[in-house]
Amino acid sequence: MQPDPELCHSARLARDKRFDGRFYTAVKTTGIFCRPICPARPPLEKNVEYFATAAEATAAGYRPCLRCRPDAAPGSAAWGLVSTTVQRAMNLMRREREAQSIEQLADRLGISSRYLRKLFAEHVGLSPLQVWQTERALFAFGLLRDTGLPIADVAFASGFNSLRRFNGVFKDIYRRTPTEVRREQAGRTSKTADSGAEPVRMYLSYRPPLDWPQLLEFFAARTLPGIEQVVMGEDPEQGLYQRTFELEGQRGLLRVRHQPHKDRLEVEVFASRSGAVLYQVRERLRRLFDLDADSEEIRNHLAADPLLAEVLTHSQAPRLPGAWDPFEYALRAILGQQISVAAATTIAGRVAHAYGASFAGADGVDYWLFPTAEQLSEADFSGIGVTRARANTLRTFVAATLSGEIDFDAPDLETWCRQMTALPGIGDWTAQYTAMRGLSLPDAFPASDLGVLIALGSGDKKATPKQALARAENWRPWRAYAALLLWQSLKLRQSR
Repeated sequence: MQPDPELCHSARLARDKRFDGRFYTAVKTTGIFCRPICPARPPLEKNVEYFATAAEATAAGYRPCLRCRPDAAPGSAAWGLVSTTVQRAMNLMRREREAQSIEQLADRLGISSRYLRKLFAEHVGLSPLQVWQTERALFAFGLLRDTGLPIADVAFASGFNSLRRFNGVFKDIYRRTPTEVRREQAGRTSKTADSGAEPVRMYLSYRPPLDWPQLLEFFAARTLPGIEQVVMGEDPEQGLYQRTFELEGQRGLLRVRHQPHKDRLEVEVFASRSGAVLYQVRERLRRLFDLDADSEEIRNHLAADPLLAEVLTHSQAPRLPGAWDPFEYALRAILGQQISVAAATTIAGRVAHAYGASFAGADGVDYWLFPTAEQLSEADFSGIGVTRARANTLRTFVAATLSGEIDFDAPDLETWCRQMTALPGIGDWTAQYTAMRGLSLPDAFPASDLGVLIALGSGDKKATPKQALARAENWRPWRAYAALLLWQSLKLRQSR
């Protein structure tokens, strides 16, 4: 995972935003490491060394720059270069607010703790604990600088249940205490009452470009009444995404707006104890909007195909719209088999209102929560507009989820598809589509999708799934993004 020094040298001198989050520049004379876009005067090449991740830089004894703030950098695509097992471990570590022991992680991955330590040492050069502590300290720094949350709440939000432990880890990485950082911010942030009446704001950076209007348009066609809302502003970049959530026993509402001039999204979180959910909200939203995608690499790879290249001339690099919750999305995908997007969304809304819980927001509006598998354990799905066969498939899927037969942490695409297609009433299209959007697997590909087959056909003749799969071999490992471009190509045809 060692970055190319020549490439890093050119990128940092140009302050190229495309490389933000891909590597960090550590300055030997100051003991500080920076993002490639840092506005400070570039140091001499003989005085720097490069690291692929912030965790590696801190482990080498460097502290984060307070000017360019590595805590605000987009996610590094470098993790995609390590072993699949390490990547799964990282995802599991980021999914929970609290730290998991190496034994817990290894058990969930089905390997020994000794082997997991060996993998991290080989592929990352750090222990899982070192990676976890660095990422959480960076997250905490962002909360200290951008919000007025009390320091104890910042510690809890960052996964530390001991304030003393939090202070110790934070000081080791930043060479200053959380109190000192907060004092430096006096007057810059307003005090945040963690009561749900006022939102806590945080920011999610990305590497440009990001087609915010296109993402909102995609989600707008699929919003669930009372749960989600998309507002398209007069200025396309000023649209808003909103949805309800329940995490860590906290019910709340979040709103997301685009700040294109800063290459970031602004997130407002309304919850009675928002500190308990901020980290999970951040990770879920990064996946929902695909903020860590290596858009430049994906675009260059797919542009080798003439059909996809033509679509890319009319649009920015694609982002893969994800899902807030894998179970919620898989259930919606089953509902959507062989019916239109609008019809599937209507029926999913009926499921939410029939079996989900409602709550009153701080604004006095009643909101709904999509039901969990536990809440649907006794559901018969009658009266929502589905056939008996489809209702039976839904019941079987819920039961399989509760029993563990459906594992949303499946190690790979093939395993996930085998789990799903083993259930009656679920075919390859549903398995691939849920992998594509519900699990955000970049190489999922619904080869039997009607839109895909029409886009790949000639004249009035559709392609066959076999032909689609053969052509898609050249698109690996980004077949899911290629599917999005194929759907966009249909819109381009209609506009001509």
